Parts: sequence; structure tokens; C-alpha cells
Amino acid sequence: MFNRKQKHILLKFFSMFSVVRGYNILIVVIAQYLASIYIFASDMPLKKVLFDVNLLMLVLATAAVIAAGYIINNFYDSEKDLINRPNKTMLDKLVSQNTKLSFYFVLNFSAVVMASYVSFKPVLFFSFYIFAIWFYSHKLKKRPIIGNVVSALLTLTPFFVIFVYYYNFKYVILVHATFLFLIISIRELTKDLENIKGDLTQNYRTVPIVYGEATSKQIITALVVATLFPVYFLIAKFDIGYMYLYFFICEILLIIYLILLWSFSTKTQYLWLHNILKLIIVAGVFSILLIDVDLVINRIMSVNFI
Repeated sequence: MFNRKQKHILLKFFSMFSVVRGYNILIVVIAQYLASIYIFASDMPLKKVLFDVNLLMLVLATAAVIAAGYIINNFYDSEKDLINRPNKTMLDKLVSQNTKLSFYFVLNFSAVVMASYVSFKPVLFFSFYIFAIWFYSHKLKKRPIIGNVVSALLTLTPFFVIFVYYYNFKYVILVHATFLFLIISIRELTKDLENIKGDLTQNYRTVPIVYGEATSKQIITALVVATLFPVYFLIAKFDIGYMYLYFFICEILLIIYLILLWSFSTKTQYLWLHNILKLIIVAGVFSILLIDVDLVINRIMSVNFI
């Protein structure tokens, strides 16, 4: 079906897609647009949001910076990932390091150009975001706790840029962000447990290595308990529609997660826990639609692209 040259190009594409975690970037793009439509600009016509060129430029700039961030992270973690994720690393190595670094600079430059279309402020914002990701990958990632906190904050940054664009501050957004920050922090610590072997070999000073697995599990347990506070405020103090169902299911999954956490001890088992947290995060993106089901239905029924 494909000749040798076409197969080679296809493998290169999948290799680069793996390096930049294209599936994660797609989820971020969807999340940014759903947040814009149903939270930040819920009073604006759907057509106006979807065809807002400034918003598109900010979303594309965010995607480019995140992709570049994965590349630089892959560059610094190549030896560690060879131990922790040998199959993925072999796929990633189909593209040379020079090509990856060239693509890294092209993506970051493209992000700044797209941000400049909106205004000078986004240029400053994305320039700082690019530097922060590089500094985290180069210096902070190997530091316990600080690296985890910074990673969680960098993951939340794409939503901050949309908030700044619309400048529609609501306390409910802050509480949602707190919940997401806690979930991402739990995920980061779970990844540290999952990657102990490679981190230890490459002298990474992660929480499990410096303080032990038991302490890591205690911190994770405290973070899981802490999620109850934003969930309580979201359900009791704010109108979140049917999204309360998502939070109830989340807490059930987190209880299951904790029970398994204290009985698990292998890389494969920690990977299962990591996947539970991924499910919670991805489901959270689409659960935005549950905040106002009537609004969703009305917007779908009123779509007119002509």
C-alpha cells in the first residue's frame, strides 16, 4: 500500500507526533474553546467566539508553545525515558535531536508571531511561558516538590491566557482551577512513583527518591483529601448545573485510586493509577458542557455558519 519512502515519512510523522504529545495538545485546544464558549464568553454568540481570529491565534500559540515544551522536555529526559518508557523512546528517536531542536525554535518563534497578531501583551506572556517551560525542564524538574508545583502551574497556564483575553473574572473559575491544580499535582507525584527507576539512574531528586515512597503516598493522600474542599464549594456555593455528577464520580474514583495506591508498588501498577487521573482530567474537559445543558442545546440548535 505504501512504498518505502512513504513508510519512512509516515514513521517520522508518528515519531514527532509522539514527541509533542499531539493527543494532549488536542485536549488542551478543545478545553480552551469549551471554556471560552461556556464559561469565559458564555454571553457571546457561538459564531462570534468560534470565528474570533484573536482567540484562534492565542489557542494556536498555546498549542505551539506546549508542543515545543514537550520537545525540550524530551531532549533533557531522553536518557531517563529510555529506562522508563523504552518503547516510546525508540519511536521518538526516529527523529534526530537536531531536527527536534530546530522544530522547537520554529514552534516558539511561530507562537510569538501569532501572539503579536493579537497585541504586544500576549507576546510578553508567551515569551515568559516559553522561558518558564525551558527553565522547568532544565533546572526545576529535578527538584522535589518545587518541580511538581511548577509543572502543575505550567499545565494550568493555557487557561490563564484565555481568562486574560476575556478578562471575565468569576470566583467559580478560581475554585475550578484549585481543583484542577490538586488533580494535576497528584498526577505529577504519581508519575514520580512510576518513574523511580529512571529518575534514580539519572540523579533526579524527586519526592519518592528524596523522601521515600511512603511519604509520597502520604502527600498524595493529603492532596486527595484537599480536593473535597473545592468540590464542596463548587456544589454547595455555585451553580454548576449537572457538573456535580462529574465531581461525585471524581471523588469515587479518587477513593478507589487511594485504596489501590497504598497496595501498589510496581511501575505497571502506578501506570494504572496514572491512567485513572488522566481519565479524570480528560472527562473534566468535556464535563464543562454539563454546567448549563440548556445553553449547550440552544447553542447547537442556533448554529448558523452561513
